[in-house]
Amino acid sequence: MIVYLLRRVGQSILAVVTMAVLVFIGVYAIGNPVDILVSPEASQAEIRATIERLGLDKPLWEQFLTFAGNALRGDLGTSFVYGRPAVEIILQRLPATFELAFVALLISVLIGIPLGVYAGLKPDSLGGRSVMAGSILGFSLPNFWQGMILILIFAVWLGWLPAGGRGPTVELLGIPVSFLTPQGWAYLLLPALNLALFKMALVIRLARANTREVCLQDYIKFARAKGLSPRRIVFVHVMKNIMIPIVTVLGLELGSMIAFAIVTETVFAWPGMGKLLIDSINLLDRPVIVAYLMLTVVIIVTINLAVDILYSILDPRVRLSEVKG
Repeated sequence: MIVYLLRRVGQSILAVVTMAVLVFIGVYAIGNPVDILVSPEASQAEIRATIERLGLDKPLWEQFLTFAGNALRGDLGTSFVYGRPAVEIILQRLPATFELAFVALLISVLIGIPLGVYAGLKPDSLGGRSVMAGSILGFSLPNFWQGMILILIFAVWLGWLPAGGRGPTVELLGIPVSFLTPQGWAYLLLPALNLALFKMALVIRLARANTREVCLQDYIKFARAKGLSPRRIVFVHVMKNIMIPIVTVLGLELGSMIAFAIVTETVFAWPGMGKLLIDSINLLDRPVIVAYLMLTVVIIVTINLAVDILYSILDPRVRLSEVKG
């Protein structure tokens, strides 16, 4: 187990370092933020002073070495626009994105797994076919279009839920959250549902496929031959064995939810990291863009590492095969 953990931690560190190089080069080689930050009427002396103040007069390799050295100390640069540390700006938006992603993941699990298991147990029934047809819509419809339809139905036509914003928050261990108040849930529900629809469709299809596979195994047939109730077979034998691949996929999908909540946050004006990224791209605020991408990479790599460890605990064959390899 220790050998497996050390190998996975080393791979994670290598992935973060590689992405740091690619992200920095990709962002700093595109565009010139001075064109946006400096007034068109500015003199050449003012433009040169701004370039030197931002450190843009140095070669790209020297800028990267400065960035890497500061990053090791937790400093990912100062925002060109806000004049504050980029990490501080992002961390202010991080709780909103995390809250949205976790609630969306919870919705996709609570709805997707039961529907997928039902479709797997009764694949030829009208209900099972309807569930699978609905999951195809979840894959096919664009995320932004789903969001606009949700706003049109629940905010405009029915007037049940607000169309955008985060609403009131309360402090939980010093972190502002919305889910602890009924009004906060009203603002949270629509964007979380919109973000969850694609993942819900994925969970449904994954749960159905694994349920169909597990139901053909000999131990399920033996459990039925022993006279165990269908409820016990499903909740003890089927659910236990389909959760291993589902846990793996959900861990990876949580990272993608956090990273790609940009569209949902933009449609619903949710004040998370995604909306901050869009604003920073429009203003070519390079430190904020790089800090966002690096923080996202670290989050995804950490989640993947945690999922691999959990997977190895659930299925010891994984770490044994890794050690032998």
